[in-house]
Amino acid sequence: MADTPSAHNCQVPHFSAAMTGQKSFDLNDYSGKTLVLYFYPKDNTPGCTTESIAFRDLHAEFEAHDTVVFGISRDSLRSHEGFKNKLALPFELISDPDETLCTMFNVMKLKNMYGKQVRGIERSTFVIDATGKLVKEWRGVKVAGHVDEVLKFVSTPN
Repeated sequence: MADTPSAHNCQVPHFSAAMTGQKSFDLNDYSGKTLVLYFYPKDNTPGCTTESIAFRDLHAEFEAHDTVVFGISRDSLRSHEGFKNKLALPFELISDPDETLCTMFNVMKLKNMYGKQVRGIERSTFVIDATGKLVKEWRGVKVAGHVDEVLKFVSTPN
């Protein structure tokens, strides 16, 4: 797909989406900032909870490096608001029920769950630099140590 930002240093196509806090995400609003977009399978599941808590606990350090964090899944805004409140997340969650962003970033995969093939989000994280270019991606993420690795990447001068 031509609009998939899969190559490093390629410009991410403009997008907007609904997010928590009764706000709308628009990529143009974050020009000049580094963005971390982490895609996760589902609110209130063990791995996703652990990953979101890790981003929460290091949030001030991401902010200190002029980096804005967003979590993205196919869950509804209502589900996201509950998840965000339950974990006291200091950042917004983007709802992608129609898989527009999941498709754009190519994170939808066939996965085995309880012996059945199901389509779901492959846990993935993307860093977009201040000029809107995709500069780093992690796919098939294992939660342990991942958020530290992302923070190290955004805090290391180019």
